[in-house]
Amino acid sequence: MRFDDALPFLRAHHTSVVTTFRRDGAAQMSILVSGVRDGRVVFVVRGNTAKLGNLRRDPRCAVMTVNPDWSGYVTVEGPASIRGWDNTDAEELRLLLREAFVACGDGEHSNWDEYDRVMKDERRAVIRVEPERVYGFWRPG
Repeated sequence: MRFDDALPFLRAHHTSVVTTFRRDGAAQMSILVSGVRDGRVVFVVRGNTAKLGNLRRDPRCAVMTVNPDWSGYVTVEGPASIRGWDNTDAEELRLLLREAFVACGDGEHSNWDEYDRVMKDERRAVIRVEPERVYGFWRPG
């Protein structure tokens, strides 16, 4: 499956399971919301999470996005890049975090200033997964 073929599903559904890899090679999975931006799957993580530490050490990542009844899914695998407070200009990151929020299906925030403050306080980072392998199953509807 090509990434472009999966875009309608990924834009319509945002509940996802992300897999990263621990130091010992074991998988570590988390539930989160994801979206699509600039040809990549994107999501936001807090600065002190295991998944962020795992991705800093090993960029391999898989994001499985599911529909509400879990009867359809798309998985995107590929290397993740991290845009965070330690490697991105503050204004650029502020805008990337806002774009990720919108891409993850949340629309416009009711108070962007508050959102910006929380993102900074929690040292949130934007993760972008480059699609190298895409597969799944769903019935277009």
